[in-house]
Amino acid sequence: MATPQEKANGFLEKGKELIERSGDLAFLSTHIEGLREVIRFHENRYYVMNDPLVSDLEFDQLYKALEKVEAAHPELIRADSPTQRVGPGITKQFTTVQHLVPMLSLENSYNAADLMDWDRKARELSGLDQLEYCVEPKFDGASISLIYENDQFTRGATRGDGIAGEEITLNLKQIKSIPLTAPFSKYGIQQIEIRGEVLMNKDNFRKYNEQLAEQNLPPLANPRNAASGSLRIKDASIVGKRNLEAFLYHIAYIHYEGEHQPIRSHGESLELLWEMGFRSPVKEKKVLKGIDAVIAFCQSFEEQRDELPYEIDGLVIKVNEMLLQDKLGMTTHHPRWAIAFKFKARQSTSKLMQVEFQVGRTGSITPVAKIQPVHIGGVMVSSISLHNQEFIREKNIMIGDTVLVERAGDVIPYIVKSFPELRTGNESPVTFPVVCPVCQTALIKPEEEAVWRCPNENCDAQVVERMIHFTSKDAMDIRGLGDANIRKFHELGWLKDIPSIYHLPFDQLRTMDGFGAKSVANLSEAIEKSKTQPLYRLINALGIRYVGETTAKTLAQAVSHLLDLSKMDKESLQQIEDVGVKVADSLHQYFSNPQNVEMLQRLEAAGLQLQSIKQEPIDGSLSGKTFLFTGTLTQLKRAQAEGMVESQGGKILSGVSSKLDYLIVGEDAGSKLEKAKKIASIQILDENAFIALMGTKE
Repeated sequence: MATPQEKANGFLEKGKELIERSGDLAFLSTHIEGLREVIRFHENRYYVMNDPLVSDLEFDQLYKALEKVEAAHPELIRADSPTQRVGPGITKQFTTVQHLVPMLSLENSYNAADLMDWDRKARELSGLDQLEYCVEPKFDGASISLIYENDQFTRGATRGDGIAGEEITLNLKQIKSIPLTAPFSKYGIQQIEIRGEVLMNKDNFRKYNEQLAEQNLPPLANPRNAASGSLRIKDASIVGKRNLEAFLYHIAYIHYEGEHQPIRSHGESLELLWEMGFRSPVKEKKVLKGIDAVIAFCQSFEEQRDELPYEIDGLVIKVNEMLLQDKLGMTTHHPRWAIAFKFKARQSTSKLMQVEFQVGRTGSITPVAKIQPVHIGGVMVSSISLHNQEFIREKNIMIGDTVLVERAGDVIPYIVKSFPELRTGNESPVTFPVVCPVCQTALIKPEEEAVWRCPNENCDAQVVERMIHFTSKDAMDIRGLGDANIRKFHELGWLKDIPSIYHLPFDQLRTMDGFGAKSVANLSEAIEKSKTQPLYRLINALGIRYVGETTAKTLAQAVSHLLDLSKMDKESLQQIEDVGVKVADSLHQYFSNPQNVEMLQRLEAAGLQLQSIKQEPIDGSLSGKTFLFTGTLTQLKRAQAEGMVESQGGKILSGVSSKLDYLIVGEDAGSKLEKAKKIASIQILDENAFIALMGTKE
């Protein structure tokens, strides 16, 4: 059976082939089921998993290919085809509610020719020579639907599958730009359904990622993910602290009572929403006559996108007159009276000047591209990871190349491609080193790995990186001895290895610029305090491959003294609960090294705790139950969640096996989830279900 990664790669390759042959109707007609499968796969990645693998353009090309072959061969249309429904499936975390009117997708365009073709069709259907359009930003957030009855906000929901969504009323009430009451009755409106987008502005997104960094959590890729993830939190009070905003831009349904003056245009509907107290794009919108004016506006607005306080990924063009919208109607997938003009991806070209090779704490060699500095999405980019040798080969990258650079998710710099056709003959291949760039030791490449490694544990680069890891928050937590100071003290010869941290020359340090008496005293206190850290923190701090905090806790309970591990062979190590072959090999290699044993002896002489203080098993409501966490938790810190389990007698495992009772799944869960699905005895819970479980166990 194919792994999830192999399955994904298969769909990606099949999608490329289908796009390349999208003009061949005969081919598409014989491969129509494969085309539908590829589209369904990518719909699931985008809408359900929130982790797309292809660009919007590539997905649109696949979708249009399916539309084309079904139009040419109506006999091949099936009820379960992606073209015969509004959208993909929804998650089951909240109560499902029906929309009053389906929330359709928008047809996408990427250039002037697409807009002109759409305009031609709209004019032909309307019978007019020129149409009036309303153009507004295409917000890059999470779609919502609001219902007001008798002036009261009664229900809010996500888009879901377009027919029904998840009810998130309490969460939406926390967003201050959504009024709890609005005077619709003033216009004779008894019930109204409004569509919009929840987003996090750029400034709040930056602050939110800073908060995640302080908690040692990975940053979110973009504001859209931040907004979408926030709406799925079941604790409404947490949502209120996220500083979300809501733009409302479409009235989907109106029920009037008594006499009323109908809304004549889309622009007028935006004005009405603004008057009712909603944040509608009245200031950003533009009403224009004719498609030429629309195209000119789109091109000029794209140049201004960075000036906005929030992210947009394009503009939406709508036929302005409501009666004409009704006349143009809609397909099963999108309205004919509206289209999205998508902006270009956050990309720029630059020149690759050189490639540097960085050495990590485990000896891994990472090539880093140094490019001519270039602004992308408001950020100056000059360094980009090239991952490994295979990546360089696959992208056909040479030093001196012109390269296309993109900030994936507007955050992570990434080289999309090189331009071999622009080469002058002065380019040179990227030569991967055969020896370590720091210590000159011959590199090795284990068969099962994609990276080259320096096997010399005394390599200066590894020594520094290990000290940085040793002092980090989740390890020995020595505050004041961060990355910059460790590198500085290493250059001065004060820090030669981990034990030297406990012998810093504080008298000399006090004479250095930037180190006052208080900062030196605080650093000294932090170093002394680290000596009292429990054994599992020390094991985690050593940075042994494949040994994280959970395995470190297991090892600390399995021995009386840390150096007992140096007396055990691989078979004995595998007898320790939750230690497999790979971990046992790594432990045996580490503790068989005399230099590592000598280092640990020096740490013990310096006062660190190498004895294991056995914890008495807690007889709680979770006694005998085992737990494992995977993915990113949004409401709890990982350590906090694990502490909740342990405080009630539960045990944390490091891997999926038949011994596992509960797998708790956060965002972006990976292979552990797939493995757990194959073991019937494992209960898989999301974060909210876990919190509920903990509540019932107190």
